Amino acid sequence: MEHPSTDPSASADIRLLGRLLGEVIREQAGPETLDLVEAVRRAATGERRGTSAAGQLVPLLGDVADAWILPLVRAFSYFSLLANVAEDVAANRAARLSRRKEGEAAGPGTLRHAFAHLDDGSRSRAEVAAVAASVTVTPVLTAHPTEVRRRTALDRTRAIARLLEERDRGGMDDIDAVEWEEALRVEILALWQTAILRPSRLRVRDEINQALHYFDASLFAEIPKLQADYERAVAEVTAGEVAAVEPVVRMGSWIGGDRDGNPFVTAEVLAYATERQASAAFAHHLAALRRLAIELSMSGHLVRATPAVEALADSSGDTSPFRSNEPYRRAMNGCYARLAASALAALGTIPEAEPRARLEPYGSPAELVADLRSVEASLALHGAGALARARVAPVRRSVEVFGFHLTSMDLRQNSDVHEVVIAELLARAGETQAYLDLDEPARVALLTAELTRARPLVSPFVTYSEQATGELAILAEAAGAVRRLGQPAVATYVISKAESVSDVLEVAVLCKEVGLCVPASDGAGLRLGPSIVPLFETIDDLANAGATIEALLGLPLWRDAVLAAGGCQEVMVGYSDSNKDGGYLASNWALHRAEMDLVAVTRAAGVRLRIFHGRGGAVGRGGGPAYDAIVAQPPGSVQGSLRITEQGEVIAAQYSDPPHARRGLEALVSAALDATAADPDALGADRARFHQVASDLAARSMIEYRSLVYETPGFVEWFRTATPVREIAELNIGSRPASRKPSERVEDLRAIPWVFSWSQSRLMVPGWYGAGTALSEFLAGGPERLEELQAMQARWGFWRSVLSNMAMVLAKTDLAIAARYSALVPDPSLREAVWSRLRAEHQRSVTALLSIYGGDDLLFDSPDLAQGLRNRIPYLDPLNHLQVELLRRWRAGDRSRVVEKGIQLTLNGLATGLRNSG
Repeated sequence: MEHPSTDPSASADIRLLGRLLGEVIREQAGPETLDLVEAVRRAATGERRGTSAAGQLVPLLGDVADAWILPLVRAFSYFSLLANVAEDVAANRAARLSRRKEGEAAGPGTLRHAFAHLDDGSRSRAEVAAVAASVTVTPVLTAHPTEVRRRTALDRTRAIARLLEERDRGGMDDIDAVEWEEALRVEILALWQTAILRPSRLRVRDEINQALHYFDASLFAEIPKLQADYERAVAEVTAGEVAAVEPVVRMGSWIGGDRDGNPFVTAEVLAYATERQASAAFAHHLAALRRLAIELSMSGHLVRATPAVEALADSSGDTSPFRSNEPYRRAMNGCYARLAASALAALGTIPEAEPRARLEPYGSPAELVADLRSVEASLALHGAGALARARVAPVRRSVEVFGFHLTSMDLRQNSDVHEVVIAELLARAGETQAYLDLDEPARVALLTAELTRARPLVSPFVTYSEQATGELAILAEAAGAVRRLGQPAVATYVISKAESVSDVLEVAVLCKEVGLCVPASDGAGLRLGPSIVPLFETIDDLANAGATIEALLGLPLWRDAVLAAGGCQEVMVGYSDSNKDGGYLASNWALHRAEMDLVAVTRAAGVRLRIFHGRGGAVGRGGGPAYDAIVAQPPGSVQGSLRITEQGEVIAAQYSDPPHARRGLEALVSAALDATAADPDALGADRARFHQVASDLAARSMIEYRSLVYETPGFVEWFRTATPVREIAELNIGSRPASRKPSERVEDLRAIPWVFSWSQSRLMVPGWYGAGTALSEFLAGGPERLEELQAMQARWGFWRSVLSNMAMVLAKTDLAIAARYSALVPDPSLREAVWSRLRAEHQRSVTALLSIYGGDDLLFDSPDLAQGLRNRIPYLDPLNHLQVELLRRWRAGDRSRVVEKGIQLTLNGLATGLRNSG
C-alpha cells in the first residue's frame, strides 16, 4: 500500500525524524556508530542522486566488523520506517486539506466522487437507489508471513505519527515546540530500545490476537463513521426514498480458519479465534452501552420518553432510586444486562463489568439494534435528535456491522484433502464403489444423492484416520460457533485448488455431517449454511472456471439451494498462484477472462455473482492501488458486492491508524459503487480487438516466463541461492511452512515467499517478467502496433491498471543491487545463464513500456510514488548491501548469532521500506 505525498513538509519531517534518530544513535550507541551510519547514509544518498561516484557502498559495507552490523541494520531499518511515518502523515494532511476546500471536485476513491458519478442524470431515482443499496464490501484479513513488524513497533510508530499530527494542528509557542520535539525524541528513543524481531515464531493464536489489534486501532471507530456518511449520501441522491442501508463494510478473516497447508490450524485454534473475536465484539458493545448509560442523563421531569423506552426502563431491573426518573439511563442499563447475558451464554463469561441485573439474553444482534432504534426515535421526539445521531446511532451501527461475532470466519482447505476424507467416510459407511476410482460424472451423481439423504455418514462407533478426524472436528467446531453466535460467525468455506463440480459438492456433504448444511429431504431443498466458494488459482483452472460454475449451476439441486440462500454464487479467483504459474501478463489476462466467463454463466443461470479476490500486497500477487483494480474489473463482475483479501504488510499500512483505514475503506466502497454503475459497453467496437491483443500478449509472455522458471535447467538452484528464500523460512514472521510440501519445486513453494524473495533482492520478477518479450515481439509488427497499445492504455481501464502496476514494479527494481544477489550463485555458468536473461528481459520491459507511454518516466502518472521512492530508497540500499554480505557469510559457514540476526533484521527492514513486498 503506497501512501507517499509530494507535500514538501514530508521531506522536512523525514529530515527532522532522521536528525532525532541520529541524536538517539549517538547517545545510545556512541559517536563512532553515528559516524559510520552517516558515512553510509551519505554514500547511499550520493549514489542515488548522482552527486558522488557509484560503488562506494560496497567497500564500506563489504568488510564491516561484526560489532557494527546490528547497529547499522537497525539504524537504516528505523530510518526507512520513520520515512514511511512521515509520508503517511503527509498523506493524511493532504486528505484533510482536500476535504476543507469548498467547491473542489472530489477525486476518485471518495464517496463524493462515486455518488456524483452515480447520480449524473443518466439513471432514474429508482435505479440510483437500487445500485446504492446493493453495495457490500468485505475486506478479509489473512495472516501471511510478510507483515514483519511487531505490535510494539506499531504502537511506537503510531505515537510518533500522532505527535506529528498534533504539531499540524498548530497553536504551539516556543516552549510548546521545545517540549513537543523532546516528546518526539523520547518516542524515537523508545523505538530504538525496542526489539524489532519477535523472540520466537508466531503461533496462529498470536496472529489472531494481532489482527484483533486493528479493530481497536481503527476499525471499531471508522467503519460506523463510513456507514453514517454512506447513509447520508444515499439519502441525498434518493431524496430519502431508501429508508435503511445495510452495512456497506463487513470484515472477514481467514486467521484461525485457513488450514490449507497449515497443520497448526486445528479445531481448538478455530474455537479460540471465534471466541476471541466474539469477546472483542461483546466488550466493545458493552463498553459503548455503559457510556450511553452515563451520557443519556435526561430527566423524566424535563422530557417525556416514548412508551417503548419507558418499557425498556421498566424491564431493566435497575431499581436504584437515584435513577428512578431517568428512563434512558435505566433503559441502557437493561440493554447492558441483556447483552451481558448474551455474552455469558455464548462465551461462558462477561468480558466487561457485571450487569446491575440478570435478564434474558438477546436472541440476536437485531434485537439490540431494535432497542437502540427505539431510543433514537424517542430522543428525536423531544428535540434531542442531535444527541441521538452523535451518541446512539454510532453504537447501533457498530452492532449492525460487527454483530456478536465481530468478523466472519472463513474456512479454507485444499480439495485434495476433501476428496480423501469423503472417500474414507463413504467406504466406512459401506459404499461399495471406491470413490477415488470414480470419474467426475459418477462422483457428482453419488454426492448429489448423498445431499438428498438425511442419513449420517459418520458413526460414533467407527474409528477414522487422523486426517478425517481433524477435518470433522474443525467443521463441528464451526457448527458450534454458528449456534452460539449466528450464521455470520462462519459465513464462507473456500476450496483451494478447485477444479470440478465434485470439489464443491464434497464440501457440502462434509458440512451436512455437522449440520452446517441441511440435506434435501422430506420435500425441502438443500439448505446451505456457509457460502461454499471454489477458488480457481492456476492458469488452466481459471480458463475452466466458467465451465465449472456453469456445470455446478446446471444441477437443479445446487441452483435451487443458491436461490434459496439469496441467489448469489460466490467464486474466488487467485492472483498469487496464477502469477507463479504463468507470469504477470498471463495471470492478469487469465483472471480477467475468467471473470468475464463467470459473469456470462451466472447471468444465464439467473443468479448473482460475487467475486472474492485473493490479492496480496505485491503486484505479483494482485497488489497495487485497490480502487484502480476494482474499477478495472470486467463489466458485470462487481454487482454491488465483492470480497477481497488484505494480506501481510498491507494490513498494517491500511489499518494501523484511523485516517488510513478511512481512506482505504472508502476507496473500496467507492470502487464497488463505481464499478457497479459503470458503462457495460465502454469499449464498444474496440472490445473484440483489444481482447485479442491482450490474449496474444498473454500467450507470448507466458511462453517466455515458463521457459525461464520451469524449463531452464538449474533455475530453482539459481533462485534459492540468488535470493534469501531459504533464510526467509527461518524468520519469525508467520505460523505456516514456506512450502505446501517438503520439496524444492517452484510448484510447491507458497506464492508468498516466492514473491517476497524477489522483492528482497530488488528484482521483482513476478511483476514484469515475460512482458518485455511479449510487448517487444508485438511492437516489431509495425508502427500501427504501438498505436494499438497506446489506444488500449488510453481507453481500457484494465490494461491501464496492468501497465501502471508493472511500471511501479520496474521503478522499484534495481539491477545493480540485484546483480550482487546473483553473484551469490556458486556456479558461474548457471549464474550468467539466468542473470543474462533477467537483465535482457528487464531492458525489453522498460523500453516497451516507455514506448507506450511516449516518454522517459515510468512513473509519469504517479508523482507521489516517485517522490516517496526518492525519500525511501537511499535508506534501503544499505540494507540490501548488508544483506548480501551477511548471506555470503552465513552460507560460508558463519552461523554466529550476529550474522543470523542481521539477516533477519535486513529482511524486516526491507519489507517495511518497500511496503508492498509480499
